[in-house]
Amino acid sequence: MNLDLQVACENAHIPSLAQFEQWAQLAVKSHANATEVTIRVVEPAESQALNLQYRGKDKPTNVLSFPFEEPEFEDPEIAAAMAQELGHGDYLGDLVINADLVAEEAAQQGKTTQHHWAHLVIHGTLHLQGYDHIDDDEAKLMENLEIQLLAQLNIANPYIAKTHD
Repeated sequence: MNLDLQVACENAHIPSLAQFEQWAQLAVKSHANATEVTIRVVEPAESQALNLQYRGKDKPTNVLSFPFEEPEFEDPEIAAAMAQELGHGDYLGDLVINADLVAEEAAQQGKTTQHHWAHLVIHGTLHLQGYDHIDDDEAKLMENLEIQLLAQLNIANPYIAKTHD
């Protein structure tokens, strides 16, 4: 796994590069060609601007996933040269994670910030591989996979709400 980490904010709770790599690698274990991911950690304003531009939602969000789409070329020689240059599908895509919202949500959900980071990196990396939660069947499949992967890290099911006594 080759992970490019871009930190574009100041937040004391940003995990290490090694942690990001561990979580992303866990989520791409079954994706043989996927060896590269970029994770950009941002302030709420950048998250909001990207969410508006790409999803039409004028509010910050916790994670945005941008799967890499290989360009198509009519000329077979150019296509072959570009495939070699691009690494034959090695680049999975980009994740943009709002550090402040990760911390807020972790506190609201009664979980550690590290566990929430792990969940969002795994969630986003699954999106990069085509998993989605638009309909109920897809959502159940994706959630079950997230639960299984997080369990390998000894992280509890993130979809069970914690109750406060």
